[in-house]
Amino acid sequence: MLFYQLVIICCLLVFLGILLWNLKELPSLPRQLPTDISPFVSVLVPARNEENNIESCITSLLRQDYDNYELIVLNDGSNDRTREILEELQRSNIGSRLRIIEGKPLPDGWHGKAWASDQLGKAARGELLLFTDADTFHSPDSLSRSVAAMEESDADMLSLTPEQKLESFWERLVVPLMYVILFCYLPLQLVRISSSPAFCFAIGQFIMCKRTMYRLINGHQAVKNDLVDDVWLCKSVKKAGGKVVVYNGLDVVRCRMYCNLRDIWQGFSKNLFAGLAYNTFGLFALMLMTAGLYIVPYFFVLTSLAGSDFSLALFWLPLVQILIALLCRLLIAHRFHQPIPEALLHVFSQIVLLGIAVNSFYLITFGDGAQWKGRRYNFSGKRV
Repeated sequence: MLFYQLVIICCLLVFLGILLWNLKELPSLPRQLPTDISPFVSVLVPARNEENNIESCITSLLRQDYDNYELIVLNDGSNDRTREILEELQRSNIGSRLRIIEGKPLPDGWHGKAWASDQLGKAARGELLLFTDADTFHSPDSLSRSVAAMEESDADMLSLTPEQKLESFWERLVVPLMYVILFCYLPLQLVRISSSPAFCFAIGQFIMCKRTMYRLINGHQAVKNDLVDDVWLCKSVKKAGGKVVVYNGLDVVRCRMYCNLRDIWQGFSKNLFAGLAYNTFGLFALMLMTAGLYIVPYFFVLTSLAGSDFSLALFWLPLVQILIALLCRLLIAHRFHQPIPEALLHVFSQIVLLGIAVNSFYLITFGDGAQWKGRRYNFSGKRV
């Protein structure tokens, strides 16, 4: 038992070390272009039933302090007011550079976002392509500073860490796990310096890519049946020999991914098993690790308290495990402007994650597939 508890502590300390190194390594965006050259940028936004978000998103993108860009929005079969709002913005005094295109019907073997993004990529004229979501909001300097980062790093693909806008209790509890997984398990330096596709980081809310590299990988066709298209796009770039970098985007982009528990449950269920390439062993290994590192220590501590057994193996070491895990969550909450109270409920967010993992596996293996925005997907047998 003592050996087991020490192994758990060692694992948590390794993840704490990765986190501390990542927080130190994550660079801020430069303030201005290092040269007078301003490459033409295509800002590309797929939108499907986004009437609650599209006006603020597009307005923020139309008010950039960077002059040399176009803005193209693809209306992906919306049946709400998305198209109407876009047309109103196009007619406004700031809408001259906005172009609206209608999405074509979704073909077999594609998921909706990849298909919409592929159409946008083919319509774009820019040297740099910025793919961003319709539920994002951009500061006026987000484009200029991102272009500066591309120039500074000589990267083929850049992704930012947006500020996640968290309003409901469930958003504050669960959504931050995305940053816990990315920053505790993945050394960011290896994303930049290693050519291995195993070290990939990308958040689809903001991805900038050189047009030449995008065409080299055959655009979003490379990820047409990858539901976690951002990470797999990164893999495609690295397989093609491209350089990928990550910058801190807290002060230039914010996003509200989900608005309620239902959306969180559907969204993470869609992505979790798919993000592991439908690897059953990998999914259950993740579930076992989640339980062992973040949930089981509480059982030891509560059992020890109930039996007044304050031994090293059954109380003190599990308590240290709990404190290390909480420290990781609190460091991430502090750095990425996330609420502290829900960070202290980290164990409950991990319990929800286990439930999502089970649901993600069930939907793909025994159900009708993952559901998102009125469409169902199951690409577990269609990987290419």
